[in-house]
Amino acid sequence: MTPAEKEVADLCVELIRADSSNYGDGTGTGERAAAEVVMSRLAEVGIDYEYIESEPGRGNVITRVAGSDPSLPALLVHGHLDVVPANAADWSVDPFAGEVRDGYIWGRGAVDMKDMDAMMLALIRQLKREGRQPRRDLVFAWVADEEAGGVYGAKYLTAHHRDLFEGVTEAISEVGGYSLEVDPSLRLYLIETAQKGLAWMKLTADGTAGHGSMLNSDNAVTEIARAVARIGEHDWPLTYTPTVRRFLTEVASAFEIEFDEDDPQPVLDRIGPLVRFVGATLRHTTNPTQLGAGYKSNVIPGQATAVIDGRFLPGFEEDFFKTVDSLLGPKVRREFVHHDIALETSFDGDLVESMIAAIKAEDPAARAIPYCMSGGTDNKTFFADMGVRGFGFVPLRLPGDMDFASMFHGVDERVPVDALHFGVRVLERLLVNY
Repeated sequence: MTPAEKEVADLCVELIRADSSNYGDGTGTGERAAAEVVMSRLAEVGIDYEYIESEPGRGNVITRVAGSDPSLPALLVHGHLDVVPANAADWSVDPFAGEVRDGYIWGRGAVDMKDMDAMMLALIRQLKREGRQPRRDLVFAWVADEEAGGVYGAKYLTAHHRDLFEGVTEAISEVGGYSLEVDPSLRLYLIETAQKGLAWMKLTADGTAGHGSMLNSDNAVTEIARAVARIGEHDWPLTYTPTVRRFLTEVASAFEIEFDEDDPQPVLDRIGPLVRFVGATLRHTTNPTQLGAGYKSNVIPGQATAVIDGRFLPGFEEDFFKTVDSLLGPKVRREFVHHDIALETSFDGDLVESMIAAIKAEDPAARAIPYCMSGGTDNKTFFADMGVRGFGFVPLRLPGDMDFASMFHGVDERVPVDALHFGVRVLERLLVNY
């Protein structure tokens, strides 16, 4: 067992115990405690780093490992230190105790994403102790605020500290590299190459205020309700991006079934709970999430609002908004609460080949395939602001019966210790040799 394998679980536990809950509203302790774990473990082996706070307590840690070939572009390896909150009453363990039980590390952040934070830390410590040098510069970044859009993390760093990422052209981070077992002789490893775009939209309808007992044909509540119903009930058609088409084709081949573009459900049924990750990537989605109107039972308000969580496919943003606007109606206007790009890159190139080779070296039964995720990561920021081509690659060989998708933001989040050992070995092969 390598030095990194020996300590990665302890580092993951230590990071989980540093509560870095991000409530998204400015409350909480921030990422400082988790950043201090990273900094202390870097300093312990003599690694220099930059610590940057975008606001008090909102900590980011960045360090660069020099490569042996300065002609090669640098690779960014990044993970976020913040986690979503956890209600301890819902859990069977203390979500911030980092308990190790039944071969798993339990706690908030175990898979999202203090497992990767720990693997990064274990590997850089091993490289330093052994005096080993990768082929290219590696920039390691443990960042803040990913769970609330990255304003205090990736977005702040690319705006104010771009020099720290000089020469970076590619990146790896969450969510990808995990396994889906077909049978004992074949495991698919899903590498994320695409993400849907984000459009949180506030809808507003203006009407004529009046007494609730009177006739009113210009009721703002009625208008907003109609618009919400039209948008929420819209049957978005199946639309296959190159990534999704290849994913479904690869899964169908692995399970030796046909992929029918008019009915992809038989293929989706084969991936089990992971359908929560990819099921929504076959079409746009528009889910109503909030409603607001009025202040008294017998007063017709002059305005009513709603919020729609919209997610659009890479390459089809114009189509998405054209349809949304047609569903609004003439008396309803929209504005963005938050808008972020969609991403899609091809499943080819030297980095992809290196990721595939690293996985297969540790798992001969592996077959790597691309997939699109319905959510988003900091890879969007690094692409939008610096043109960095990003992939979701946190390699984990998982038990065949593990409901991995439910671990993200879920109750009793946990990661297998063996999966961390596997991940460290894969990442070592990738980062040293690429």
